[in-house]
Amino acid sequence: MRRLGTVTRTAQGLAIVRCDADETPDIGLTAVDESLSSVGRVVDVFGPVDRPYLAITPASAVSLPDLLGSKLYAR
Repeated sequence: MRRLGTVTRTAQGLAIVRCDADETPDIGLTAVDESLSSVGRVVDVFGPVDRPYLAITPASAVSLPDLLGSKLYAR
């Protein structure tokens, strides 16, 4: 399991994550929180190459406002 980054904001029903990883995650990757509960899937990678942002579509049971400031990981 590797760290994806921290949720910095929400926009248009997506969680926006500032990526911490040295390598850019793949689209379609499952994102989990610290308790290994599924949060959603990576649907877009954008921004600067050295430290991009990720757009994550939330799982059905996830509340986007509750994710702000959370650290997410790749499963």
